Amino acid sequence: MYATSLGDDGAELRPLDPWHAEEFLAHLERGREFINQYVPFGSTATDVPSARAVLQRYADMRAADTGSLHGIWLDGKLVGGVLFLNFDADNANCEVGCWLEPAGTGRGLVTRAMHVLIDWAVDVRGIHRVEWIAASGNEPSLNVARRLGMSRDGVQRERYPHRGVRHDLEIWSVLAPEWRTARARGVHRDR
Repeated sequence: MYATSLGDDGAELRPLDPWHAEEFLAHLERGREFINQYVPFGSTATDVPSARAVLQRYADMRAADTGSLHGIWLDGKLVGGVLFLNFDADNANCEVGCWLEPAGTGRGLVTRAMHVLIDWAVDVRGIHRVEWIAASGNEPSLNVARRLGMSRDGVQRERYPHRGVRHDLEIWSVLAPEWRTARARGVHRDR
């Protein structure tokens, strides 16, 4: 389908579809503990059929125009991804998110991939508000929001129960005019 280069380091952004189930499962197995520190993304994918079901759910969301999943490949190996958790074109709002296995960290991959997603959402689909929600302790995720030029809107205290702990959730956002202005000034950073 498509592959968008994320730079000169062999990183690409591609659709992550049900036919990638075996590769997706292998990726999750390599990074499951790391990925699930703050989010249970893919925790139900424990074998090929359940991995395919996770990917099918996002393929169905893409078909319904309510969300989508995009993999990040580094030198031909799936190392993470970015997604639209919620995509509401009628109200011009969306929520984005990400995940990575350890082999993909520290390279700016999520930030670069998120630039592609947000550019598309704002410029092609007319999205006005892009949200990022992360646990307060998830510094790598919060740092991506900062690098993307998002503003911290607030904190929902002890909103998210995960692994026996109630985590505060931080809500960050960027509005389309802010995104365009920052892009024009070249202030978006990869790392």
